[in-house]
Amino acid sequence: MKKVATVAIATLLFAGCAHAAMEKMVGGAPMYPSKTIVENASQSKDHTTLVAAVKAAGLVDTLSGKGPFTVFAPTNEAFAALPAGTVDSLLKPENKGQLTKVLTYHVVPGKLDAKTLMADIKKGNGKAMLKTVEGMPLTVSQAGDAVMVADASGGTARVTIADVEQSNGVVHVIDKVLLPK
Repeated sequence: MKKVATVAIATLLFAGCAHAAMEKMVGGAPMYPSKTIVENASQSKDHTTLVAAVKAAGLVDTLSGKGPFTVFAPTNEAFAALPAGTVDSLLKPENKGQLTKVLTYHVVPGKLDAKTLMADIKKGNGKAMLKTVEGMPLTVSQAGDAVMVADASGGTARVTIADVEQSNGVVHVIDKVLLPK
């Protein structure tokens, strides 16, 4: 009986460790594959600006929906690197359309994990074009060990944390805000 109890406890501990290994840390918080994009992003201290923007644009319900979505999620530092006053201006109610355009430019329909992106890059001879929800394309490529995402305005972001699993897709954390033309 003692041996059965020991095996049962070991099994529970292993299952707990395996579950914990699937969770990635983003912004000092664990990201749970059982939670939505919005639920997880709301826990990251590195994504408070993104979450505020998603709320201001009225996209909470969409990004909490079934999906699947691939989101390239800029950090607070990425938003802070925009020209002074840009974020404050975008968050104003009268600029909701422009804010929505910028945010949906970071979202691609479907679930594109790093393995899929790398296969698409290889298939495209070093580049893959992704059509965003906003309608304009993003170009992904590889530079050394990094995956880079280029926007229509000539800006480039680096994926700093890939494959953050969500119940309704996948998030790749990026270091720049992507801007449509």
